[in-house]
Amino acid sequence: MATLILAWKSLLNRRYTVGLTILAIALAVALLLGVERLRYEARSGFAATISGTDLIVGARSSPVQLLLYSVFRMGEATNNISWRSYRQIADHPRVQWTVPLSLGDSHRGYPVLATNQDYFQYYRYADGRPLEFGQGQKFADLFDAVLGYEVARELGYELGREIIVAHGADDVAFVRHDNMPFTVVGILAPTRTAVDRTIHIPLEGFEAIHLGWQVGVPLPGRQVSPEEARERDLTPRQITAFLVGLDSRAASFQLQRYVNDYPREALSAILPGVALHQLWDLLGMAEQALLLVSWFVVGVGLLGMLSAQLSNLEARRREMAILRAVGAGPRYILLLICGEALLLALLGAILGTALLYALLLGAGPLIEARFGLFIGLSGLRSTELIYLAIVLLAGLLSGLIPAFRAYRQAVVNGINMRL
Repeated sequence: MATLILAWKSLLNRRYTVGLTILAIALAVALLLGVERLRYEARSGFAATISGTDLIVGARSSPVQLLLYSVFRMGEATNNISWRSYRQIADHPRVQWTVPLSLGDSHRGYPVLATNQDYFQYYRYADGRPLEFGQGQKFADLFDAVLGYEVARELGYELGREIIVAHGADDVAFVRHDNMPFTVVGILAPTRTAVDRTIHIPLEGFEAIHLGWQVGVPLPGRQVSPEEARERDLTPRQITAFLVGLDSRAASFQLQRYVNDYPREALSAILPGVALHQLWDLLGMAEQALLLVSWFVVGVGLLGMLSAQLSNLEARRREMAILRAVGAGPRYILLLICGEALLLALLGAILGTALLYALLLGAGPLIEARFGLFIGLSGLRSTELIYLAIVLLAGLLSGLIPAFRAYRQAVVNGINMRL
């Protein structure tokens, strides 16, 4: 303890250079912990998007692609599923519930999802949390719409607002279904998932707005009014995918084989957890590269500390020599220099952690608003604590180099200053 106190007082005598060294380490630690926190929150956000769904069924494609377009509204489906096939699989004795999904249209850049009432009853996220309404209620009429939280907030929409759905992902004037507007009847509470960025409409409404359309364009003279659409049979002919809940988890593989061998259509059934794992395997290299860069920055900060200690050592030759002359042994000098290095790393780690939380407090709401990524102010997780321990250990080890140099200095060389 006495050695650490002396090391602390020695650092105070060089407060300006020491301050800059601590700042460099703090910035590196904040970057390292920030990258780790972003990585963790992004993973948690993706993993929390869907919960309680045993299988996702879509046209035959890769599991990751099916997961991306059906759950995260990213990319497009390679094909659709016929309503007849959907109904046949939904009637399987092991199936407890299904949620049909139709995608492809948009509104001002936000995806439009056509589904039925079961979506609000069975869809779960974040360890089984159901969807809740911030305002209004689920759709009941053919042209009702329910907005995700982010859609309503960003576009400033309220209940009763009419919206026009565009055909496809691009909101272009000549491909809008402007003859059949939808009315906002509900706004979902925030979920911090892809649901927040989605506009929900009834499957029948999705069919209605595509009456008189072919290959993505309206046919001349085939325009259908909303009143005429209400009199038509609006049973969907195709859907994009559907979510499946089974009577037991053990039935997942049985139904997956049944769907994958389905004779009428080329279909795929995926386990959401397995597909998420494959998705993270794809993104793993980018994550590791980002983390590697952060560790390089930490290494640069520690090298800066080592450089400062070595340069200061030359200026402290007399101080070392006096310590030796008053009885301090070489081992004490070694411990003193190592103690200074440990204190520098410790102060840098503490300041870097405080800087991280200050940034999260200030920039967290902006990141959530701009990128939809919620970063909580939770305590340090085990991985982050391990990173901090590695930084402290690396700081202590980096102090060994100047410590050994001081250890080997002779008393006479220190007292007689070199010119």
